[in-house]
Amino acid sequence: MLPMNPQPPLDRRRFLATAAASAPFGALLNSAGSKLTAAPLNKRGETDHFMYRLAPAGPYVDSHRDHRAFGIGERKIFLSEDNCQTWVRNAAFPDAENITFSCFLKNGNILFATREKLFLSTDKLTTFREILVQNHDGSDYLPHKPQLPDQPGWYFHPLDGVHTWDIDGSEMLVWGNYGNVAGGPVPANIYYSIDSGQTVKIAYSFGRNPDFQEKGTISSSFLGNPNNPVTCRHIHAVAYNPAERAFYACTGDLDRGHGNECHWMRGKYDAKADSWDWKILVSVNANSRYKSGGINFVNGQLYWAADANGPKRPDEKYDRGIFRCDPEHLADLKKHTLLFDPEFEVATMIVEAGVILMGYSDLSSSYATGIAISSDLGKSWASYDLKEFGRRSPYRFHPKNSDGWFRVDLRKNWIERAEVLFIKPKS
Repeated sequence: MLPMNPQPPLDRRRFLATAAASAPFGALLNSAGSKLTAAPLNKRGETDHFMYRLAPAGPYVDSHRDHRAFGIGERKIFLSEDNCQTWVRNAAFPDAENITFSCFLKNGNILFATREKLFLSTDKLTTFREILVQNHDGSDYLPHKPQLPDQPGWYFHPLDGVHTWDIDGSEMLVWGNYGNVAGGPVPANIYYSIDSGQTVKIAYSFGRNPDFQEKGTISSSFLGNPNNPVTCRHIHAVAYNPAERAFYACTGDLDRGHGNECHWMRGKYDAKADSWDWKILVSVNANSRYKSGGINFVNGQLYWAADANGPKRPDEKYDRGIFRCDPEHLADLKKHTLLFDPEFEVATMIVEAGVILMGYSDLSSSYATGIAISSDLGKSWASYDLKEFGRRSPYRFHPKNSDGWFRVDLRKNWIERAEVLFIKPKS
């Protein structure tokens, strides 16, 4: 157990003063790549459909739930219990800049991860401990030893922002890692926990992809499940459909000569046996609406965003859009309803209380910081370019907090951490 560093309550003004006096954190503020950045003050505004603002000055807000928020910065981790107004609780964490994932559980536990290590706090950051992931057989699933120590791979980093669901009165945590983009080669896995993060296990492990291995590695030592012929680059989204009592997952990227990497899968969990049954529903190449993300289920209907790109014929169009269908018709293109054509590929989306929010990639769209919204579950749409933030990609959409604000990552070059944006739809 690692103890919390006793500190007086940290509000916005004191955080700025502390950061300015801290050489390590000052270096983070000015560095490039995936380093932390401080949010500029007073960047807020509104459109016809929503209000928006950057996160308040202080720790980088990595996740939130209800009134709580988890922050990182100044070689520490932080907990706010008043929607980022103050940060009363904090703990020393030298590897804070490399945190790639955090999640609040319903009982108050906080699960968070660096690139290759997973941690749990059950007492509001007073202490925390490392969690070792378990294989199907109960043995420890250990991260590989990288050739380059600063490139261990992103084992736990997600592209989506909804990871918990209430099932039969209990909370279940399920998520997949969006890796092999930065940070070194990494296996692609889906993880789960049924005990509020106390135990984390492998729900599904993809096979060995030859294109995402460390240089010079022999095939017998490749990362990934040697017994699974299904490979992918990374997981785009995992979501639960209560009508089927089943989880859905979609992956990327494209056929690099070793088979299709874009898959849709459905997995059913047997709580009594603590086991999973996964089936591949669709496997395609990159120019397809099945290269996708942002899976959501509303009233038994499946909603998703198409990320179609990659090679195509000159006379071929990209199969893009925001789609809806009955889950049993997923594999039948003729039974899909196109709700919106954003023109560009889209991999992130959230649906809550009839509102759909999606983000445009800064690498491939004409938007600087593009947000599309539907306030009526896809019947009408509006797109906005929040140019004041520069070239940014919105992703990791977290559900509304207790004040009604969605939390959204703003990233440079799709993957590099930049700022945190809050969005509040107008009623």
